[in-house]
Amino acid sequence: MKKIFFAALMMFATSTAFAADSDALKSVLKSKNYAEAAAMLKSSLTQFASDAERAKAYNHLVQLAMEKFDKENAAELENMARVQTGKANEVVPYDTAGYYEAAYNALMDAIECDKYDNMPDAKGKVKPKFREANLPRVANARIQLVNAGQREAQQGNEEGVLKYWGAFLDTEDSDFLSTIDKSNEAGFFGQVAYFTGLYANQAKQTDRALKYLDMAMKDPEQAKDAQAQKFAISQSNLKTQADSLKFIDELKAFYAENPDNEAAFGTLCNLYSSMNKKDEVMTLIQDKITRNPNNYTAWALKGQTEMNDQKYTEAIESFKKAVEIDDTNPIVLTYLGFCMNNRAAEIEGDIPAQKALYKESMGYLEKAKSIDPDRTKANWAYPLYQCYYINYSANDPRTKELEEMLK
Repeated sequence: MKKIFFAALMMFATSTAFAADSDALKSVLKSKNYAEAAAMLKSSLTQFASDAERAKAYNHLVQLAMEKFDKENAAELENMARVQTGKANEVVPYDTAGYYEAAYNALMDAIECDKYDNMPDAKGKVKPKFREANLPRVANARIQLVNAGQREAQQGNEEGVLKYWGAFLDTEDSDFLSTIDKSNEAGFFGQVAYFTGLYANQAKQTDRALKYLDMAMKDPEQAKDAQAQKFAISQSNLKTQADSLKFIDELKAFYAENPDNEAAFGTLCNLYSSMNKKDEVMTLIQDKITRNPNNYTAWALKGQTEMNDQKYTEAIESFKKAVEIDDTNPIVLTYLGFCMNNRAAEIEGDIPAQKALYKESMGYLEKAKSIDPDRTKANWAYPLYQCYYINYSANDPRTKELEEMLK
């Protein structure tokens, strides 16, 4: 994910005076330390005299958070100016973690402040006092959560990613932010939502993952991958056969309306395969091929299904069709080589025919090796070793190299 950097604007707010504050509120307002004030507010929330006091208390937290944010933001902007004027050696460290935490706190507290600030008073009237001043400052701070989440991702902190990116996404439809122009988010919102969905899934937070992937699907550039991830997550969370059958029915209905959706097609095939519904798998695949003879996914899945049934001759033909369409997938290339080797082993009494098939297999497997040399996707090593052994002998350096790799 490319770094998305936003330089925050320097913005300052004016204070508002109120009379007849309760003791609980006075204690919060006296504190100039954010953590201390936040702790007092949470412990005294039911002791405030009114929603107006709660709004005022949360507004105080917003001011304290924004003071920290503005301070670190000023240091960041100053550093940027030094770099731009050729004075990179004069760049000084600033509290980056505190900067992002202040942005988060300001946002969350401002939303709470706004909630209480929009409660009707004793006369039933709503007279918000803080939104106008808080909104532009906090909206500016919120954008920094994108950079905050990316920093956490770079440091391998899953919890931090979900905290910052999650807050950025979760507040998108906040009433507090409803009047802010968010058009500048269009270039990165879908990407943030997609990756946050992946992190949420990794953290076993399925509902959050699906929520963020739904957001990502609104971005045309992320829609395909997000949809595929949604299907994969839903499939992995099926607990019973009844769950599977229900999901299949939902997926069939979706696929009927979206016959070109490759993710739906692939997931439906996988579901049928996992339930040993071979006839359904092949019917689905044949229908796909009939409608689109050059569909790569259909040919690859057809070959895989035939390979699993040890129908190597048919599988070879299907995988070759897939490779003719796209020869960049090391898994399919490896499967093709594997099937050719097994078909060669079935040949009796015709050594030249066996060697020829192993030699043809070798070409596909070597291509898989060139695409995926570290075998992160496909384990091409053993079938390629077989090819070298048959065609070059056990003592050939190429055979020996693979033999060592397999130990």
